[in-house]
Amino acid sequence: MVNVRPFVLPALAVAGLALAGWTVVQGAKPMAVAQPIAAPAETPFALTVAGAGIVEAGSDNFSLGTQLAGIVQAIAVKVGDEVKADALLVQLDDRPQRAAVQLAEAHVAEITAALADVQSQWTAVEKLTDTRAVSAEERTRRKQALAIAAARQAGAGAELAQAQAAVAQLAIHAPIAGTILQVNTRAGEFVSGAAGPLLVLGRTDVLRVRVDIDENDAWRIRAGAKAHAFVRGNRDLSVDLTFDRIEPYVVPKRSLTGASSERVDTRVLQVLYSFPGGKLPVFVGQLMDVFIDAAPVSPVTP
Repeated sequence: MVNVRPFVLPALAVAGLALAGWTVVQGAKPMAVAQPIAAPAETPFALTVAGAGIVEAGSDNFSLGTQLAGIVQAIAVKVGDEVKADALLVQLDDRPQRAAVQLAEAHVAEITAALADVQSQWTAVEKLTDTRAVSAEERTRRKQALAIAAARQAGAGAELAQAQAAVAQLAIHAPIAGTILQVNTRAGEFVSGAAGPLLVLGRTDVLRVRVDIDENDAWRIRAGAKAHAFVRGNRDLSVDLTFDRIEPYVVPKRSLTGASSERVDTRVLQVLYSFPGGKLPVFVGQLMDVFIDAAPVSPVTP
């Protein structure tokens, strides 16, 4: 009978070498490049500077809040509504403030009546032709009483105006005509000035694109340069942009996560362009790929 034990280890060694060789050959093969889901956008300019642009309302985004804390009594609008300038948007509970107005009005009425009484007393003294009828001390006292009453009326009027202003501040109105972009509160919620904007309003008949240009390319941007924007994810949706302005202050680039405190270490120059609203199916806050016609490189003259 043949003893196979001496052949086991050499056979396993040969099999291991064969497996190792196969693994090396397979690993050396080039990996197939995955095709992108959507073809990337391509610049239409010979010399270009590319940047990410975020869509904004043409009027800038108005973040509306309240100076006074209170309970939301009613919300007169919803997201997407078109509103006129000075339209009521949110009403906070103003019953305590209206009660304060009534008290202030009563105080004004009381002070006004007292002023009228003091005024009549002073007028009676002034009409006397005989200066001996009333002593000089009495005349001075009545004149001072009139001045004090007038000052009290002015103070009561200021208190009334302050109470009325508090009532007005609890009604939030639209500063411009535009579209309601966000509603961040609900009826019955307690809100305060530190809670952030209750609503976001802006005009969308014209949309603005705020383009972040890396500071290393900022010197290549010139005022009035042409630009073309593509909807991110679909290169077939694009539009020519109209130059608005360059904001001449380089700022740290935001990471575009929605939190104003989150930033990256890149500094950018912000260039603003615009295009007609409805030209593309985009929304405020959406990102676009923007290509700007860059100035040619000029040689440095000694």
